[in-house]
Amino acid sequence: MRHVYKVLAYLVAVEVAIQAAMVVWGDAGLGLWVDGGGVVDKTLAENGEPPFPEFIAFIVHAMNGMFVIPSFALLLLISSFWVKAPGVVKAAGAVVLLVAAQITFGILGHSIPLVGLVHGLNALLLFATALYAARRVGAPKAPASAVPEPRQATRI
Repeated sequence: MRHVYKVLAYLVAVEVAIQAAMVVWGDAGLGLWVDGGGVVDKTLAENGEPPFPEFIAFIVHAMNGMFVIPSFALLLLISSFWVKAPGVVKAAGAVVLLVAAQITFGILGHSIPLVGLVHGLNALLLFATALYAARRVGAPKAPASAVPEPRQATRI
């Protein structure tokens, strides 16, 4: 279970990095599209087809943030109850709380643009916390009986 926990924690961190890459890729594509005469309004994707190729990045960002990362975070928390290492449940709980805050900030950012700033900062905190959670599980310790006895010096 230690391995499952560690993999899930690293997956959360990787997904947060993917989130950052997707939003920047989408934003860059949007900028080029607007520079080429595209208009951003409520009808942007109304016809069902993406207005520019990088628009898919915004969709990936939304799906990852609403479904994939929360699923990994919940599985991380569930798996933490079977891992016998100090602080893993707290670390997994912190990841879940930061994911919940991230979703909230992401949704509120569409109404209050300044919340987008907090959304970005919280993403960095979530990334670091997921890495911290993964590192809480070190290599399994050898049982005390498996540790060799130190050799006694012999007198001549």
